[in-house]
Amino acid sequence: MAQDDYDRSRIFLICTMALFTIAISMSLGASVAADLKSNFLDPIDFTTSATMIGEILGIIFLGFSVTLFIVSPFMDVIGMGRAITAAASLIIIGNAILVFAGDIASGPGIYWALWGGMLLKGIAWGFVEAAINPATASLYPEDKTHRLNVLHAWWPAGLIVGGLSGIAVNSMGMNWQIALSLIFIPAFSFLILNIGVRFPKTESSELDVSFGDMMKEIFRRPSFFIWFGAMFLTASSELAPGQWVDLALTHTVGMRGILLLVYVSGIMFVARHFAGPIAHKISPVGLLWFSALLTSIGLYMLSVADSPVTGILAATIWGAGVCFMWPTMLASAAERHPRGGAWTIGLIGSAGAMSTYIVLPILGAAYDKAKLDAAGGADAFAAMADGSPEQIDTLIYAAERSFQTVAVIPIVLLFIFGGVWYNDRRIAKQAEEAAASE
Repeated sequence: MAQDDYDRSRIFLICTMALFTIAISMSLGASVAADLKSNFLDPIDFTTSATMIGEILGIIFLGFSVTLFIVSPFMDVIGMGRAITAAASLIIIGNAILVFAGDIASGPGIYWALWGGMLLKGIAWGFVEAAINPATASLYPEDKTHRLNVLHAWWPAGLIVGGLSGIAVNSMGMNWQIALSLIFIPAFSFLILNIGVRFPKTESSELDVSFGDMMKEIFRRPSFFIWFGAMFLTASSELAPGQWVDLALTHTVGMRGILLLVYVSGIMFVARHFAGPIAHKISPVGLLWFSALLTSIGLYMLSVADSPVTGILAATIWGAGVCFMWPTMLASAAERHPRGGAWTIGLIGSAGAMSTYIVLPILGAAYDKAKLDAAGGADAFAAMADGSPEQIDTLIYAAERSFQTVAVIPIVLLFIFGGVWYNDRRIAKQAEEAAASE
């Protein structure tokens, strides 16, 4: 059935609302991470509480990754509309578990309640991405890079709304449960909006590509694994620091770290609407190369930022770097491997989520190790008064070390994208020369 036979505007609205809700959930989760850590995890074991909150935040990405990997190749069987309905339901249930974690469990069991609630939200995110990306690619086959960037502009929009909402709730003296409860509003909204809507088939279905053909497209073309591996690194440079920024940088830059995430999200929301013209001018892979360069510089600058001014400057460079990465990676893989269908996009997204699941606990462990090293041991850190200059200096050092851990990742991307960009230009030049000689 042709794309014009579907209500493209309403479907695209549902897709943006679903992603918007997931982003609000992620932003509010980051904004209350310090509350979860201090209220529930510090009493369990303060020496590893940062590692534990890293694991809890990271499990979202594992749920996302595994769900996206399993669901994507069967999206035509499951149905995009059903996937989005499942996502809304899981967001509501998972978030309810987090809000009432203190009533559901006690002591060390609270860790598993928080872990389970976050896991359900990660599975919901997997259903969302498994549906909305192939839906957008199917509805706008000639304009994938631009449309996927516009779709994913609503990710930073959700981060902005979630971050500011969390700050507003905190400033009014309300507890973190109120902040998380705000997620129920958009979740119920796109659940209702989705009722009775018909979604298109994936591109692979329209091209009459079987599951076996999708497998061949992916596993018999080695170039796919370049993009799969690169997505590990691009997502580690964007999503993991985004979840860590409030907990780690609040003490170092003299302002709530979540405000930096809100600011970066504003940059991303505006810039992603202009991705199409930029990509057409320098090519998608050229855009990714410049993104990796700015990301590496920005992450290092965040690790040494020590004031609101230097924090905002570093966040500007980091934001300019990461703003195009996720949607342009999806679009590039879809354009180069169209017969891979929804599974191409799903595998790329799955790689990005899995990398963040791996990196967040590493950041937490680096933070824990650095704070104990700087303090002179666990007993010395425990003896520090909360909010004392000595404790703050220790946490500042830990934040610097944890961000420097991830700042080297985009440097590797410069070589990967540089090699692909050079090869693309070489092939294009050979084609021009062959055409001119005919």
